[in-house]
Amino acid sequence: MYRPATVTLTAGAAAAAIALAPPAGAPAPAGLSFLLFAGSSVHVASTGWFYTVPEVRAHMRRNRARYLWWPLALIAGAGAIAMLLPQAALYWLLLPYFGWQFWHYGRQNLGLAALAASAHGVAPLSRPERRSLAAAAAAGIAALLARPGLLQLPARAAIPGLFSLAAAAFAASVLFGTGCLLSRPGAQRPPGFCLAYLTSLAFSLPVFLFTSPYAAVAGLTIAHGLQYLLLMVLVAAGGAGRAGQLAMLANIALAGGAVLSVASDQLTAGPVLRALFGVFAGAVMAHFVVDAGLWRLRADFPRAFLRDRLPYLLAAPGIPAADRSPGDIG
Repeated sequence: MYRPATVTLTAGAAAAAIALAPPAGAPAPAGLSFLLFAGSSVHVASTGWFYTVPEVRAHMRRNRARYLWWPLALIAGAGAIAMLLPQAALYWLLLPYFGWQFWHYGRQNLGLAALAASAHGVAPLSRPERRSLAAAAAAGIAALLARPGLLQLPARAAIPGLFSLAAAAFAASVLFGTGCLLSRPGAQRPPGFCLAYLTSLAFSLPVFLFTSPYAAVAGLTIAHGLQYLLLMVLVAAGGAGRAGQLAMLANIALAGGAVLSVASDQLTAGPVLRALFGVFAGAVMAHFVVDAGLWRLRADFPRAFLRDRLPYLLAAPGIPAADRSPGDIG
């Protein structure tokens, strides 16, 4: 179920954002706003569920810097910066913040493609296949930095011609990655794996096709968040006391998402309320840091945890238990 669902969610999110994108200057319609709420704030808040899982908490106690001190520092520091800096300066700081966010999206796409290879029992992603995914993600980020308006930021691009260079790099990455995929023997290219890999490879395509922020970027945010929420639901359902864990996940994700959603709207407020936007941005960055540890599938604990909860993803026929090739998700 997981493999086709991720592809469906990705394509469906992009299509929904394009179909629901409002005219320039108009607010997002209710349906698109709800999808953005789920794909952004709710998915970030859902990370808090990990702090309720005993075996994850034990792992976190052994790694306090990543799971406690860095998240707290990011949240407090971003809140202070948002309150103290003038709004114009804050816009410029948001460019690297969004670059990190979309790199996080690329890492998840790489991880999902790697999991698809594992689940289908085919050879792990090769280094060129991985580099193609990373290069395509980097090209998408460069395009966004070249057109900050797609991120609804008033800052101007610092490098003229960057968007055209990014488009060329993206096209080259997609072509090269497709060629790497086609170079696999036929038995190593089952349709499900190919579809997952190509979806991950072309993930940033809307950035190059549309000038509307909602059509170009909202679908990527929704797709990333829904992919993550699906995986979180499956992980929560894979442990003992499934009903209780799913209820806990839903409560944390929805309540935390509501708080983060309110905070995310304070970018244009006065300094005191703007600090809440900083707290939101800090929470998102903390989510990046926590995910980069808990979904680092080359590390012992994350791999063992996911194998225990979702054995069909990491224990497929032909994939030895000691194989650490599937990439990181977060």
